[in-house]
Amino acid sequence: MLGIFVGKGLLLSVAGLALLSFNATRPNNLGVRDGNLAECSDKPNCVSSFAESRTQSMPPIAIIEDPDAAMQAVLDAISTMDGAKIISSEDDYIHCEFTTPIFRFVDDVEFLLDRNDSVIHFRSASRTGYDDFGVNRARMNEVRRRIAVATGEATQTNHALSAVKLP
Repeated sequence: MLGIFVGKGLLLSVAGLALLSFNATRPNNLGVRDGNLAECSDKPNCVSSFAESRTQSMPPIAIIEDPDAAMQAVLDAISTMDGAKIISSEDDYIHCEFTTPIFRFVDDVEFLLDRNDSVIHFRSASRTGYDDFGVNRARMNEVRRRIAVATGEATQTNHALSAVKLP
């Protein structure tokens, strides 16, 4: 009898998670405002190169040479990643969505080219839920790794992997 209740509870939990993913709409705070991307909320489901919180902060992607080629490398990197969909791509800004395979959760990922500081800032945030269990951080490390491999800039990979580690 207990197995029936556990089975029904699990089924309801899975159904609830699926409903959360279908009801999540694109946030209205995306895009560039005053030269910045949106701040991360207080939930641990976001990382950003603009964040000040140790648990949400990651260094921006350093640009070694041509900024336009660097943005193309970002596009190339994300276009080959599972679940990625490029929503908009402009000269200095990229917005894409990553959808998880099972529950269809959507994460918004943005990139902003800062030509003056020779970096690409980014923000990767889950639309729903509280904790992402490190998915956004891992994704941004993977993007950085792919860019480094594609451009031959192994120092970027080392810098990314030494990013802030959670306690």
